[in-house]
Amino acid sequence: MMEYRPSFGRKVFGWSLLGLGALGTVLPILQGALFIALGLFVLRHQYHWAHRGMAWAQARWPRQVAMVESLEARLVQRMRRWREQARSLLLMGRG
Repeated sequence: MMEYRPSFGRKVFGWSLLGLGALGTVLPILQGALFIALGLFVLRHQYHWAHRGMAWAQARWPRQVAMVESLEARLVQRMRRWREQARSLLLMGRG
């Protein structure tokens, strides 16, 4: 079962990556496949078709997808920590 997590920012970022991937298929300076894979990764919880694309990529490259997912988990944890630190600094400045 797919878990939907709607987010406007993720949709904009994911579609931008897919656009860069489309450009990369015709321009020699961009890695089109890389940007398409990253776009699918970002959009995997937004759209069912992106989730299916990531399932295909995970079946084809399980180790690489696992590495990207662990990187995402570390980044989310780091962002939460930074948000809590900023919140505590703001609250300390008020008091």
